[in-house]
Amino acid sequence: MKKFAKKYINNLIALLQEIDYKSVEAIVEVLNSTKGTIYIIGNGGSAATASHMVNDLGVGLKRRGIKNFNIQSLSDNTPVCSALANDIGYKNIFYMQLKDRINENDTLIAISCSGNSKNIVKAVKYAKKQNAAIVGLTGFDGGILKKLSDISFHIATAKNEYGLVEDAHMILDHIIYSYYISKGNA
Repeated sequence: MKKFAKKYINNLIALLQEIDYKSVEAIVEVLNSTKGTIYIIGNGGSAATASHMVNDLGVGLKRRGIKNFNIQSLSDNTPVCSALANDIGYKNIFYMQLKDRINENDTLIAISCSGNSKNIVKAVKYAKKQNAAIVGLTGFDGGILKKLSDISFHIATAKNEYGLVEDAHMILDHIIYSYYISKGNA
């Protein structure tokens, strides 16, 4: 176990050392310039990251009087997601929540390790047609999401390295959150 843990941690460190800091800066700039709502979508572990981002960038910053982002995770409402999946298919769970709601004043943060999740891609294509800003958080080769994103935060890994990609996406959340905390009310 010790050998495996050491290898995993070394792999994560190597990936973190390759982070594109310009993309992190661009994400903060788009967050600051969003006049409407910041929507976040993801499946599985990426849904958990979406929820965590809303907690940090929404509630965490607001309660400290630092920022008051209008931010929500579309993965969080289980009854809505399961009703949409049951009634019109899982590929529509995010698209339908964005339909006739997202616009050019909004930002969509889409999280997908593969970048090829059908429900993520469909929602992103719709949001692009509405001129919303698209931030894509991807891994592996980036898939379709990386190509569709206005700002891409990409963690290049071998296929199926979900843990490493999800770890890096959470670290991105904490980098951004900690940045705002360090700036305070300035």
